[in-house]
Amino acid sequence: MEQRPLKKVRILIAKPGLDGHDRGAKVVVHALKNAGFEVIYTGLHQTAEQITAAALQEDVDIIGLSILSGAHLPLTRGLFEELKKQQLDDVRVLVGGNIPKQDHQALLDLGVVSIFPTGTDFDKIVDYINQVVGDANA
Repeated sequence: MEQRPLKKVRILIAKPGLDGHDRGAKVVVHALKNAGFEVIYTGLHQTAEQITAAALQEDVDIIGLSILSGAHLPLTRGLFEELKKQQLDDVRVLVGGNIPKQDHQALLDLGVVSIFPTGTDFDKIVDYINQVVGDANA
């Protein structure tokens, strides 16, 4: 019996808002590509509308937001509002960056599936993605 190849996990990494620091995001993109994922990086200063349009166009499984500005709650809230408008409720959203512990629950309540603070080991991120999305493609 011929097996169909698994769909490769597609991940969009975005830098929302006015934060101009993207070195960490680029390193995460590189690590995810090395782990075998298809990764699209949108660049700096993205709006919720731009991120959602890219997610729709690229048919991604995951959106990873890289936020260092401290505006993680309103930026993430805005993304979820736009995802709902575009009926992309099935796309998982991860948030990484300088995210204070006291805001983790608020992000999870918005719908974020996992939070990866600055300094998280790349293997932990890769393992998480393989666990939640890779299993869905098996």
